[in-house]
Formats: sequence, C-alpha cells, structure tokens
Amino acid sequence: MAEEKKELPELTADAKKVLEMVEKMTVLELADLVKTMEDKFGVSAAAPVAMATAPAAAAEEVEEKSNFNIVLKDGGSDKIAVIKAVRAITEMGLKEAKDLVDTAPQTIKEEVAKEEAEEMKKQLEAAGATVELE
Repeated sequence: MAEEKKELPELTADAKKVLEMVEKMTVLELADLVKTMEDKFGVSAAAPVAMATAPAAAAEEVEEKSNFNIVLKDGGSDKIAVIKAVRAITEMGLKEAKDLVDTAPQTIKEEVAKEEAEEMKKQLEAAGATVELE
C-alpha cells in the first residue's frame, strides 16, 4: 500500500517565518505559546472530535506530566553540602534550609517545570541528597 501524501496549502512569507520559529522551539516553549494563544484568542487547541470519543483513562495515559514536586527524601551524609544546595535552589535562610534537610522527607519546591526539576534534582544528588520528583 503506497503512502498517501497530503496536499498542504501554500504558505505566505510571514507564515513560513512563524513555522521556522516554531520548529526551533522546545516542547515547553510550545506548550506555553499554545496556552497563551488559547487565552488571548479565546480558543482551544484540543482536537474536537478525535479526543472527545476517546475514553478519559486513555487520554490521561498519553498526557505526560509536565510539573513536578521536588521531594528531599534524605539529606545524606554530607548535610552541609545539601543545605547549601537547598539554599541555592530555594533562596531560604540557613536555619530554614537546615531544618528542612534535618526533617526529611520534605517537599522543597512544588509545581516545577520538568527540565528545571531535573536540574534541581541533579544539584541535590551531587551534594549527596536522595531526591524524588513527584
């Protein structure tokens, strides 16, 4: 069976520029752009028929989590390094950061974008902490 190629409309010069810009964006940038456009123009980018017929459970499985809570499970053996990392991430004072590390498990930050959460997790683990993204 031969693969059928769709006929695409001819784009204007401005539309081509927009397409080139979108191609260079990250997934998170695109998601923010879509949300802003939906809000500004009062529209929804959801597929109206295809997704409406799909079961809700299947739609949830496809959707990838984009925001995470950073949970310090254990401060590790080098608590001073972990306290410094917590202070750098949260801008907490010394006492607050120390109390947080001493009373682990504790949530350090909530609703952080995936890339930022993974970077924070790396920083904390490099300092010797045990961290989970929830």
